[in-house]
Amino acid sequence: MNSSTSPVSAAGSNCAERPVPPPLWLLAELTYACPLQCPYCSNPRDYPSVRDELDTAQWIDVLRQARALGAVQLGLSGGEPATRRDLETIVQEARALGFYSNLITSGLGLDARRIEALRAAGLDHIQVSFQAADAVLNDRIAGTRSFEHKLAVARAVKDAGFPMVLCFVLHRLNLHQIPAMLALAEALGGDYVELATTQYYGWALANRTALLPTREQLRQAEIDVAAFRAAYDGPMKIYYVVPDYFEGTPKACMGGWARLHLTIAPDGTALPCHAARVLPDLVFPNVRQQSLAEIWHGAPAFNRYRGTAWMQPPCSTCPKREVDFGGCRCQAYLLAGEATAADPACRLSPHHGRVLEAIDTARREGDAAPLIFRNPRNATREISSADLS
Repeated sequence: MNSSTSPVSAAGSNCAERPVPPPLWLLAELTYACPLQCPYCSNPRDYPSVRDELDTAQWIDVLRQARALGAVQLGLSGGEPATRRDLETIVQEARALGFYSNLITSGLGLDARRIEALRAAGLDHIQVSFQAADAVLNDRIAGTRSFEHKLAVARAVKDAGFPMVLCFVLHRLNLHQIPAMLALAEALGGDYVELATTQYYGWALANRTALLPTREQLRQAEIDVAAFRAAYDGPMKIYYVVPDYFEGTPKACMGGWARLHLTIAPDGTALPCHAARVLPDLVFPNVRQQSLAEIWHGAPAFNRYRGTAWMQPPCSTCPKREVDFGGCRCQAYLLAGEATAADPACRLSPHHGRVLEAIDTARREGDAAPLIFRNPRNATREISSADLS
Protein backbone atom coordinates (compact mmCIF):
# COMPACT_ATOMS: atom_id res chain seq x y z
CA MET A 1 0.00 0.00 0.00
CA ASN A 2 1.05 3.58 -0.63
CA SER A 3 1.53 5.30 2.73
CA SER A 4 -0.03 8.52 1.48
CA THR A 5 -3.34 6.95 0.52
CA SER A 6 -3.78 3.90 2.72
CA PRO A 7 -6.93 4.13 4.88
CA VAL A 8 -7.06 3.33 8.56
CA SER A 9 -8.98 0.12 9.16
CA ALA A 10 -11.84 0.25 11.66
CA ALA A 11 -10.36 -2.80 13.40
CA GLY A 12 -13.08 -2.82 16.03
CA SER A 13 -12.40 0.77 17.07
CA ASN A 14 -15.01 2.67 15.07
CA CYS A 15 -12.18 4.69 13.53
CA ALA A 16 -13.20 6.70 10.50
CA GLU A 17 -11.20 5.95 7.41
CA ARG A 18 -8.45 8.49 6.83
CA PRO A 19 -4.98 8.51 5.32
CA VAL A 20 -2.28 7.03 7.53
CA PRO A 21 0.79 9.26 7.78
CA PRO A 22 4.17 7.52 7.65
CA PRO A 23 6.06 6.68 10.84
CA LEU A 24 8.61 9.48 10.94
CA TRP A 25 10.42 8.18 14.05
CA LEU A 26 11.65 4.61 14.48
CA LEU A 27 12.79 3.53 17.95
CA ALA A 28 14.89 0.39 17.67
CA GLU A 29 15.15 -1.18 21.12
CA LEU A 30 18.14 -3.34 20.25
CA THR A 31 18.23 -5.21 23.56
CA TYR A 32 16.80 -5.21 27.08
CA ALA A 33 20.23 -6.12 28.47
CA CYS A 34 21.66 -3.37 30.66
CA PRO A 35 24.37 -3.14 33.34
CA LEU A 36 22.32 -0.61 35.33
CA GLN A 37 19.47 -1.34 37.74
CA CYS A 38 17.50 1.92 37.64
CA PRO A 39 14.24 1.77 39.62
CA TYR A 40 12.48 3.89 36.95
CA CYS A 41 13.49 1.72 33.98
CA SER A 42 10.92 1.83 31.16
CA ASN A 43 11.61 -1.74 30.06
CA PRO A 44 8.84 -4.23 30.89
CA ARG A 45 9.22 -5.82 34.31
CA ASP A 46 9.25 -9.28 32.72
CA TYR A 47 12.08 -8.27 30.38
CA PRO A 48 14.17 -11.41 31.19
CA SER A 49 11.54 -13.46 29.32
CA VAL A 50 12.47 -11.63 26.10
CA ARG A 51 15.50 -13.67 25.08
CA ASP A 52 15.15 -14.15 21.31
CA GLU A 53 16.61 -10.87 20.06
CA LEU A 54 16.66 -9.94 16.40
CA ASP A 55 20.05 -10.61 14.85
CA THR A 56 22.05 -8.16 12.75
CA ALA A 57 20.48 -9.11 9.43
CA GLN A 58 16.99 -8.88 10.87
CA TRP A 59 17.62 -5.42 12.31
CA ILE A 60 19.02 -4.24 8.98
CA ASP A 61 15.88 -5.52 7.27
CA VAL A 62 13.76 -3.58 9.78
CA LEU A 63 15.72 -0.41 8.99
CA ARG A 64 15.25 -0.87 5.26
CA GLN A 65 11.52 -1.44 5.59
CA ALA A 66 11.07 1.50 7.94
CA ARG A 67 12.97 3.82 5.62
CA ALA A 68 10.82 2.66 2.70
CA LEU A 69 7.73 3.51 4.77
CA GLY A 70 9.01 7.04 5.28
CA ALA A 71 10.81 6.98 8.63
CA VAL A 72 13.61 9.55 8.75
CA GLN A 73 14.78 9.56 12.37
CA LEU A 74 16.19 6.54 14.16
CA GLY A 75 16.63 6.07 17.88
CA LEU A 76 18.91 3.23 18.99
CA SER A 77 17.91 2.31 22.50
CA GLY A 78 17.54 -0.52 24.99
CA GLY A 79 18.35 -1.60 27.70
CA GLU A 80 21.82 -0.50 26.83
CA PRO A 81 22.35 -0.60 23.05
CA ALA A 82 26.13 -0.51 23.46
CA THR A 83 25.98 -4.10 24.73
CA ARG A 84 25.31 -5.11 21.10
CA ARG A 85 28.58 -5.95 19.36
CA ASP A 86 26.97 -5.22 16.00
CA LEU A 87 26.03 -1.65 16.91
CA GLU A 88 28.50 -0.14 14.45
CA THR A 89 27.18 -2.34 11.64
CA ILE A 90 23.61 -1.26 12.34
CA VAL A 91 24.68 2.40 12.46
CA GLN A 92 26.52 2.05 9.17
CA GLU A 93 23.42 0.68 7.47
CA ALA A 94 21.30 3.46 8.96
CA ARG A 95 23.64 6.06 7.47
CA ALA A 96 23.56 4.34 4.07
CA LEU A 97 19.76 4.43 4.14
CA GLY A 98 19.66 8.13 4.99
CA PHE A 99 18.45 7.99 8.60
CA TYR A 100 19.36 10.63 11.14
CA SER A 101 20.49 8.32 13.92
CA ASN A 102 20.58 8.92 17.66
CA LEU A 103 22.21 6.59 20.19
CA ILE A 104 20.43 6.71 23.56
CA THR A 105 22.92 5.35 26.06
CA SER A 106 24.01 5.16 29.68
CA GLY A 107 27.58 5.35 28.42
CA LEU A 108 28.45 1.90 29.72
CA GLY A 109 29.89 -0.16 26.91
CA LEU A 110 31.42 2.92 25.29
CA ASP A 111 34.90 4.40 25.37
CA ALA A 112 36.74 6.93 23.22
CA ARG A 113 37.80 4.29 20.69
CA ARG A 114 34.29 2.95 20.19
CA ILE A 115 32.81 6.43 20.02
CA GLU A 116 35.20 7.23 17.18
CA ALA A 117 34.18 3.98 15.48
CA LEU A 118 30.52 4.99 15.73
CA ARG A 119 31.32 8.40 14.29
CA ALA A 120 33.13 6.74 11.39
CA ALA A 121 30.13 4.47 10.86
CA GLY A 122 27.92 7.52 10.42
CA LEU A 123 26.18 8.03 13.77
CA ASP A 124 24.74 11.55 14.03
CA HIS A 125 23.92 12.01 17.69
CA ILE A 126 24.64 10.52 21.12
CA GLN A 127 22.53 11.14 24.21
CA VAL A 128 24.23 10.20 27.48
CA SER A 129 22.04 9.67 30.53
CA PHE A 130 22.95 10.49 34.13
CA GLN A 131 21.08 9.44 37.26
CA ALA A 132 22.26 12.43 39.31
CA ALA A 133 24.83 15.22 39.41
CA ASP A 134 27.29 13.53 41.77
CA ALA A 135 28.84 10.10 42.04
CA VAL A 136 27.23 9.09 45.33
CA LEU A 137 23.61 9.58 44.32
CA ASN A 138 24.15 8.62 40.66
CA ASP A 139 25.73 5.30 41.56
CA ARG A 140 23.18 4.45 44.22
CA ILE A 141 20.27 5.04 41.85
CA ALA A 142 21.99 3.21 38.98
CA GLY A 143 22.88 0.28 41.22
CA THR A 144 26.47 0.30 40.00
CA ARG A 145 29.53 2.55 39.99
CA SER A 146 29.06 4.40 36.74
CA PHE A 147 29.30 8.17 37.30
CA GLU A 148 33.01 8.61 36.58
CA HIS A 149 32.71 6.47 33.45
CA LYS A 150 29.74 8.57 32.29
CA LEU A 151 31.83 11.71 32.68
CA ALA A 152 34.62 10.19 30.58
CA VAL A 153 32.14 9.10 27.91
CA ALA A 154 30.49 12.53 27.80
CA ARG A 155 33.87 14.17 27.27
CA ALA A 156 34.76 11.66 24.56
CA VAL A 157 31.44 12.32 22.82
CA LYS A 158 32.24 16.03 22.79
CA ASP A 159 35.82 15.43 21.62
CA ALA A 160 34.53 13.29 18.74
CA GLY A 161 32.45 16.20 17.45
CA PHE A 162 29.02 14.89 18.34
CA PRO A 163 26.38 17.25 19.75
CA MET A 164 26.71 17.05 23.53
CA VAL A 165 23.30 15.86 24.68
CA LEU A 166 22.82 15.00 28.35
CA CYS A 167 19.70 13.52 29.91
CA PHE A 168 18.81 13.55 33.60
CA VAL A 169 15.73 11.54 34.59
CA LEU A 170 13.99 13.51 37.32
CA HIS A 171 12.10 12.21 40.34
CA ARG A 172 11.71 12.75 44.07
CA LEU A 173 15.25 11.61 44.89
CA ASN A 174 17.17 13.99 42.64
CA LEU A 175 14.98 17.03 41.86
CA HIS A 176 16.93 19.07 44.40
CA GLN A 177 20.00 18.62 42.21
CA ILE A 178 18.68 20.54 39.19
CA PRO A 179 21.10 23.47 39.75
CA ALA A 180 24.01 21.01 40.01
CA MET A 181 22.79 19.07 36.97
CA LEU A 182 22.69 22.22 34.85
CA ALA A 183 26.09 23.31 36.15
CA LEU A 184 27.51 19.89 35.25
CA ALA A 185 26.01 20.07 31.77
CA GLU A 186 27.54 23.50 31.27
CA ALA A 187 30.94 22.33 32.52
CA LEU A 188 30.87 19.40 30.10
CA GLY A 189 30.12 21.73 27.20
CA GLY A 190 26.57 20.55 26.75
CA ASP A 191 24.70 21.62 23.65
CA TYR A 192 21.41 20.23 24.90
CA VAL A 193 20.27 19.06 28.33
CA GLU A 194 17.02 17.21 28.85
CA LEU A 195 15.53 17.30 32.33
CA ALA A 196 13.30 14.32 31.69
CA THR A 197 10.35 13.64 33.93
CA THR A 198 9.94 10.04 35.08
CA GLN A 199 7.04 8.34 33.30
CA TYR A 200 5.15 5.91 35.53
CA TYR A 201 5.15 2.61 33.67
CA GLY A 202 7.00 -0.62 34.35
CA TRP A 203 9.54 -0.28 37.13
CA ALA A 204 8.66 3.36 37.74
CA LEU A 205 5.02 2.48 38.40
CA ALA A 206 6.12 -0.17 40.90
CA ASN A 207 8.23 2.52 42.60
CA ARG A 208 5.79 5.40 42.17
CA THR A 209 5.36 6.23 45.86
CA ALA A 210 9.13 6.53 46.30
CA LEU A 211 9.67 8.45 43.06
CA LEU A 212 6.76 10.89 42.79
CA PRO A 213 7.91 14.34 43.85
CA THR A 214 5.96 16.69 46.06
CA ARG A 215 4.31 19.84 44.75
CA GLU A 216 6.83 21.85 46.77
CA GLN A 217 9.71 20.08 45.03
CA LEU A 218 8.22 20.84 41.62
CA ARG A 219 7.71 24.51 42.44
CA GLN A 220 11.35 24.74 43.51
CA ALA A 221 12.45 22.87 40.38
CA GLU A 222 10.69 25.41 38.17
CA ILE A 223 12.34 28.23 40.12
CA ASP A 224 15.74 26.56 39.72
CA VAL A 225 15.36 26.08 35.96
CA ALA A 226 14.14 29.64 35.49
CA ALA A 227 17.01 31.03 37.55
CA PHE A 228 19.61 29.15 35.54
CA ARG A 229 18.07 30.28 32.25
CA ALA A 230 18.05 33.89 33.43
CA ALA A 231 21.72 33.81 34.47
CA TYR A 232 23.05 31.68 31.60
CA ASP A 233 24.09 33.38 28.37
CA GLY A 234 25.55 30.41 26.50
CA PRO A 235 24.23 28.31 23.62
CA MET A 236 23.08 25.27 25.64
CA LYS A 237 19.38 24.49 25.18
CA ILE A 238 17.43 23.26 28.20
CA TYR A 239 14.31 21.15 27.93
CA TYR A 240 12.14 20.74 31.01
CA VAL A 241 8.49 19.73 31.19
CA VAL A 242 6.35 19.54 34.34
CA PRO A 243 5.02 15.99 34.99
CA ASP A 244 1.52 15.42 33.60
CA TYR A 245 0.40 14.08 36.99
CA PHE A 246 0.69 17.65 38.29
CA GLU A 247 -0.38 19.68 35.25
CA GLY A 248 -3.94 18.40 35.03
CA THR A 249 -3.67 18.06 31.26
CA PRO A 250 -2.52 14.95 29.38
CA LYS A 251 0.41 14.80 27.01
CA ALA A 252 -0.07 13.89 23.36
CA CYS A 253 1.62 10.55 23.99
CA MET A 254 4.08 9.76 21.18
CA GLY A 255 2.30 12.39 19.07
CA GLY A 256 -0.81 10.21 18.98
CA TRP A 257 -1.25 6.43 18.83
CA ALA A 258 0.52 4.97 15.77
CA ARG A 259 0.59 8.38 14.17
CA LEU A 260 4.27 9.32 13.99
CA HIS A 261 6.17 6.80 16.10
CA LEU A 262 7.02 3.12 15.67
CA THR A 263 8.88 1.01 18.24
CA ILE A 264 10.46 -2.35 17.50
CA ALA A 265 11.24 -4.33 20.65
CA PRO A 266 14.32 -6.58 20.91
CA ASP A 267 12.33 -9.68 19.93
CA GLY A 268 10.82 -8.00 16.88
CA THR A 269 7.47 -7.07 18.39
CA ALA A 270 6.13 -3.92 16.74
CA LEU A 271 4.57 -1.39 19.11
CA PRO A 272 2.99 2.07 18.81
CA CYS A 273 5.02 3.03 21.90
CA HIS A 274 7.59 1.29 24.08
CA ALA A 275 5.09 0.69 26.92
CA ALA A 276 2.20 -0.70 24.85
CA ARG A 277 2.86 -4.35 25.77
CA VAL A 278 1.02 -3.63 29.02
CA LEU A 279 -2.36 -3.47 27.22
CA PRO A 280 -3.93 -6.92 27.59
CA ASP A 281 -6.60 -6.69 24.91
CA LEU A 282 -4.21 -6.12 22.01
CA VAL A 283 -2.07 -8.61 20.12
CA PHE A 284 0.98 -6.88 18.72
CA PRO A 285 2.47 -8.23 15.49
CA ASN A 286 6.08 -9.25 14.98
CA VAL A 287 8.39 -8.25 12.14
CA ARG A 288 9.38 -11.90 11.79
CA GLN A 289 5.87 -12.72 10.55
CA GLN A 290 4.68 -9.51 8.87
CA SER A 291 6.16 -6.67 6.88
CA LEU A 292 6.33 -3.25 8.50
CA ALA A 293 3.98 -1.89 5.82
CA GLU A 294 1.37 -4.51 6.71
CA ILE A 295 1.84 -3.80 10.41
CA TRP A 296 1.74 -0.02 10.15
CA HIS A 297 -1.27 0.18 7.87
CA GLY A 298 -3.30 -2.88 8.71
CA ALA A 299 -2.54 -4.36 12.13
CA PRO A 300 -5.64 -4.14 14.37
CA ALA A 301 -3.48 -3.19 17.37
CA PHE A 302 -2.06 -0.22 15.46
CA ASN A 303 -5.47 0.93 14.25
CA ARG A 304 -7.23 0.48 17.59
CA TYR A 305 -6.58 3.98 18.96
CA ARG A 306 -5.71 5.93 15.82
CA GLY A 307 -7.54 9.17 15.33
CA THR A 308 -10.37 10.18 17.64
CA ALA A 309 -13.39 8.06 16.66
CA TRP A 310 -12.66 5.47 19.40
CA MET A 311 -12.98 8.07 22.14
CA GLN A 312 -15.67 8.19 24.81
CA PRO A 313 -16.63 11.23 26.91
CA PRO A 314 -15.08 13.48 28.04
CA CYS A 315 -12.44 13.00 25.32
CA SER A 316 -14.93 12.64 22.46
CA THR A 317 -16.32 16.13 23.04
CA CYS A 318 -13.12 17.84 24.17
CA PRO A 319 -11.92 20.68 21.89
CA LYS A 320 -8.33 19.46 22.45
CA ARG A 321 -8.98 15.89 21.25
CA GLU A 322 -6.98 16.51 18.07
CA VAL A 323 -4.17 18.04 20.13
CA ASP A 324 -3.59 15.55 22.96
CA PHE A 325 -5.38 12.56 21.36
CA GLY A 326 -6.85 11.61 24.72
CA GLY A 327 -3.46 11.28 26.38
CA CYS A 328 -1.76 7.97 27.07
CA ARG A 329 -3.60 4.68 26.49
CA CYS A 330 -1.17 2.77 28.71
CA GLN A 331 -1.62 5.22 31.57
CA ALA A 332 -5.39 5.05 31.14
CA TYR A 333 -5.30 1.26 31.44
CA LEU A 334 -2.85 1.19 34.35
CA LEU A 335 -4.73 3.79 36.41
CA ALA A 336 -8.34 3.42 35.28
CA GLY A 337 -8.35 -0.24 34.22
CA GLU A 338 -9.67 0.66 30.77
CA ALA A 339 -7.54 1.73 27.82
CA THR A 340 -10.42 3.68 26.24
CA ALA A 341 -10.84 5.85 29.34
CA ALA A 342 -9.69 9.44 29.47
CA ASP A 343 -6.10 9.61 30.66
CA PRO A 344 -6.41 10.06 34.47
CA ALA A 345 -3.72 12.74 34.29
CA CYS A 346 -6.45 14.97 32.83
CA ARG A 347 -8.44 16.91 35.41
CA LEU A 348 -11.59 16.20 33.36
CA SER A 349 -11.16 12.44 33.67
CA PRO A 350 -13.58 10.72 36.05
CA HIS A 351 -10.51 8.82 37.27
CA HIS A 352 -8.37 11.90 37.99
CA GLY A 353 -8.80 11.26 41.70
CA ARG A 354 -6.49 8.26 41.38
CA VAL A 355 -3.68 10.56 40.30
CA LEU A 356 -4.39 12.93 43.16
CA GLU A 357 -4.45 9.98 45.56
CA ALA A 358 -1.06 8.78 44.28
CA ILE A 359 0.40 12.25 44.77
CA ASP A 360 -0.97 12.41 48.31
CA THR A 361 0.30 8.93 49.16
CA ALA A 362 3.77 9.86 47.91
CA ARG A 363 3.67 13.06 49.96
CA ARG A 364 2.90 11.11 53.12
CA GLU A 365 4.89 7.91 52.56
CA GLY A 366 7.47 8.64 49.87
CA ASP A 367 10.49 9.23 52.08
CA ALA A 368 10.10 5.81 53.73
CA ALA A 369 8.90 3.88 50.67
CA PRO A 370 11.18 1.03 49.51
CA LEU A 371 12.66 1.06 46.02
CA ILE A 372 12.65 -2.08 43.90
CA PHE A 373 15.65 -2.06 41.61
CA ARG A 374 15.77 -3.70 38.21
CA ASN A 375 18.45 -6.39 38.25
CA PRO A 376 20.02 -7.97 35.16
CA ARG A 377 20.22 -11.30 37.01
CA ASN A 378 16.42 -11.50 37.11
CA ALA A 379 16.20 -10.58 40.77
CA THR A 380 15.22 -7.47 42.67
CA ARG A 381 16.62 -5.75 45.68
CA GLU A 382 14.79 -3.31 47.91
CA ILE A 383 16.19 -0.24 49.57
CA SER A 384 14.45 2.59 51.38
CA SER A 385 14.55 5.84 49.46
CA ALA A 386 15.70 7.44 52.73
CA ASP A 387 18.97 5.55 52.23
CA LEU A 388 19.59 7.57 49.05
CA SER A 389 19.25 10.98 50.65
